[in-house]
Amino acid sequence: MHCPFCGTHETKVSDSRLVAEGDQVRRRRQCLACGERFTTYETAELIMPRVIKGDGSRESFDEHKLRAGMMRALEKRPVSAEAIEAAIVRVRQTLRARGEREVAARIVGEAVMEQLRKLDQVAYIRFASVYRRFQDLDEFRAEIERLTGDLS
Repeated sequence: MHCPFCGTHETKVSDSRLVAEGDQVRRRRQCLACGERFTTYETAELIMPRVIKGDGSRESFDEHKLRAGMMRALEKRPVSAEAIEAAIVRVRQTLRARGEREVAARIVGEAVMEQLRKLDQVAYIRFASVYRRFQDLDEFRAEIERLTGDLS
């Protein structure tokens, strides 16, 4: 770490502690050349994989798009904002845990469906009907039967 005062690269850490609920490390440093003290904060850089769309194009993971899709499915359903945010965090963790630089949009959709299935069955069916492009009532019935079969 270079000193912000004199620019030398010779600094020593005099104190380290966790801050921000353990998500950051605060370090007090002292420059060995000029003696000035300063504070740095260290945070893990967690990069989300890029999404490979059905047409082969690639785009950055967009949490706003994820949230909008889930909120649309959960509209007027009795699910708390905290539960929704926790589900979004779990989708992000699932994708990040794969350790891949790119992930197919299908995998993102399946992760969302898994979280919606746990949150609210109606929201799950809403999302599944759009995501899987249901064409008629028979496809709805089959998905509802599959859902009720999974629950028993």
